Amino acid sequence: MHCPYCLSEVDEAASVCKTCTRDIYLFKPMMAKLADLEVQLQAIPNQEAYEARISELEAIIVEHTNHQAQHKKFWHYLLDIAIYLVTPLLLLILAHVAIAVIYDTKMVYLRIISMILPLPFGYFLFSKQRRSIFPWFLGVVLLAIGSVIGMSWVTSLVDHSPVLPDSMAEWRELLEYASSIAFSFLTGMLLGGVTYASKHQHKMEPINPFFKAAISGLSKDKLSPQAVHGIMKTINEYGGTVVALCTTALSIYTGLKHVL
Repeated sequence: MHCPYCLSEVDEAASVCKTCTRDIYLFKPMMAKLADLEVQLQAIPNQEAYEARISELEAIIVEHTNHQAQHKKFWHYLLDIAIYLVTPLLLLILAHVAIAVIYDTKMVYLRIISMILPLPFGYFLFSKQRRSIFPWFLGVVLLAIGSVIGMSWVTSLVDHSPVLPDSMAEWRELLEYASSIAFSFLTGMLLGGVTYASKHQHKMEPINPFFKAAISGLSKDKLSPQAVHGIMKTINEYGGTVVALCTTALSIYTGLKHVL
């Protein structure tokens, strides 16, 4: 502690300051209290320590939030797979059991159901939100192949025939049937994408500055970038519809060519 008169360092057991030789006995309790307060003040973190701790806590919160968001996104993705891929697969196999095994009726009815049933699943999948086409395209391929293999497996349980085809002609028919199912789902995806785009036309995407500059230079101010953007959106919508019609035609052709 320090002398209250000359502020020199004084031993805690001393009663007189060795520098100024004054009596400090009466001031010792107050000096001890001040020393204790100084120790407490030194133990209090400074502003930089507070800011560092706040940044650390914010990083923990962000990491936890991102982890929860990824976990939630993963389960939503699994739920979408169960609803839009596994459900139509099971329904197609059940339709095969009903038509080919239980009622033993014409297979053309099964082909028609196979062309119609996947379409609404693809439509509702892509009409709710913007999705990446490629991973769902792979899922559709698995759906189509799994449906046909599942139907063949059911047939093999009934008449003890092989699950997989024996000849190239049978393989070609199996692949064409799977293509019919896939094209039906793709048609629904395209129509759903067009519907989603038409619902969100008011949310125009910002125009790339390089694209804007190029359009302005080419059109010489006769055609605004906004107008070109609108034309491109219109082409995109009608193009999706045209492609959907083409996939519908392919679904009908590949699905019915061997039963009519």
